[in-house]
Amino acid sequence: MPNRTISKLAKEVGVNVETIRFYERKSLIEQPVKPETGYRHYSDEIVNRVRFIKRTQELGFSLKEIENLLKLNDAPCSQVQDLAEAKLESVADKISDLKKLQNALTELVGLCHSNADKNTCPVIDSLQPNSK
Repeated sequence: MPNRTISKLAKEVGVNVETIRFYERKSLIEQPVKPETGYRHYSDEIVNRVRFIKRTQELGFSLKEIENLLKLNDAPCSQVQDLAEAKLESVADKISDLKKLQNALTELVGLCHSNADKNTCPVIDSLQPNSK
């Protein structure tokens, strides 16, 4: 087992020590047993698990979803696939909403460019409660 303390682990994976402790409290990673004297030592397996957690967070998975993925590690692929498909649907919905927002903002910016009355702003006007 490598001689890797919590601070060395945190530095190696690019997170704060408190992040490691948080993952331990949430049971996302196992806290190593503390020897009678000295410090806990973290294995390569824990390093890989923390990297997995960080990577899945970057992909937009919540900690609860990551916890489910970790539990499914030994489960049939179909269960993991179901979770991934649900996340894919959520991402598609967000993309759709962002495209609608993009279209609305594009239209408003276009109105600003063609606005002859410099005392009013089409963007601000559209945000007023009584706007169309």
